[in-house]
Amino acid sequence: MSNGRWDAAVTGLGLVTPGGIGVPASWNAILAGASTAASDPELAGMPVDFTCRVPGFDADELLGRRVAWRLDRYVHLALVAAREAIADSGLDPREWDGSRVGVVMGNALGGVRTFEEQHCALLREGAKAVSSMLIPMMGVNMVAGYIAIDCGARGPNLVTTTACASGTTAIGTARELIRTGRCDVVIAGGAEAGLTRPILAGFTRMGALSRRIREPALASRPFDRDRDGFVAAEGAGVLVLERMDHANARRARVRARVVGYGASADAHHATAPDPSGAGVEKAIRMALHDAGIEPREVDHVNAHGTSTPLNDVTEARAVCRVFPGRPAVTSIKGVTGHSLGAAGAIEAACTVLSIEQGTIPPTANLDRQDPDIDLDVVSNRPRAQRISVAASNSFGFGGQNAVLVLAAA
Repeated sequence: MSNGRWDAAVTGLGLVTPGGIGVPASWNAILAGASTAASDPELAGMPVDFTCRVPGFDADELLGRRVAWRLDRYVHLALVAAREAIADSGLDPREWDGSRVGVVMGNALGGVRTFEEQHCALLREGAKAVSSMLIPMMGVNMVAGYIAIDCGARGPNLVTTTACASGTTAIGTARELIRTGRCDVVIAGGAEAGLTRPILAGFTRMGALSRRIREPALASRPFDRDRDGFVAAEGAGVLVLERMDHANARRARVRARVVGYGASADAHHATAPDPSGAGVEKAIRMALHDAGIEPREVDHVNAHGTSTPLNDVTEARAVCRVFPGRPAVTSIKGVTGHSLGAAGAIEAACTVLSIEQGTIPPTANLDRQDPDIDLDVVSNRPRAQRISVAASNSFGFGGQNAVLVLAAA
């Protein structure tokens, strides 16, 4: 078991997901195990016309019109989640030493909505119609920059872009800033808002999305025999990480600890996972080694579980090889869909909640488990279980693999 020297305390959580705005709404929806996928009016006439969107999100109301107008939606989602996480941590940005506070956010696509809107303006009216805010609104790095501006975090500031592993990579990178002593506090997570017609057309042409257009609520079904692709989603998840001694000195509530991180590349294919699962297995074992954790000590795995035919089997086989003790496995993507660069951060936050509350959410729509997936997958209803150690997996296009190990406080 980790000796605690390099642990990062999780003292704050923030969530904006298709389940709702804020941690309570999101977590309750995920525990309920009902899919949030629904027909999307913005995709009317598309071959795949359903997504998982954040319900009732009004940026003007939540952030104020003066702030909201100059930000892309992916930054809107991130700022709301970051503010919740900071408030939850009990830290006061007016009092902290901002030079010791970093921001590391994961994102895959940047401000694609803004780019597409401004490209249309260019084609329609010419260059003079393009907004002067285009570049700062679309840049992938800007989500970390705007969070820093919002809360006065003047430490290291960066965005990790490892496709669907981006949020997990961000949290792992944030922990490195803690363990090297560069920061006392790091605001870390992921955000994505890429539910636009060109992006969804691209995923559709790849064959990555579920085609259950008549039954969108049944489309995302991780580990199920009849899965046929993922459901695209948006969202944001943010964790406040602190040095353990910093958190203890201010008597903060430590919700869980990030004790290990591992990453690898398949070096196999642009979009398909290596069917051997060797890269996935390497990342898991690296995270366990970093944590000083034996596989038998892991009680729960929050799986990447995208509901795609290849990914789910590949991940399952790797998990079986690493964890012969059959820890309880779940994928929340049956409820939330796949929010790409935000997914790993949202799932890490859910892993913290599972550890803290002793509750594993169910995998939605798992009616008949694929016989090639020999895992103890939680389905139908939440499972009450004491969790001392858990792993959270994320994998992405380009063969990107990232894994976190989290432990009880």
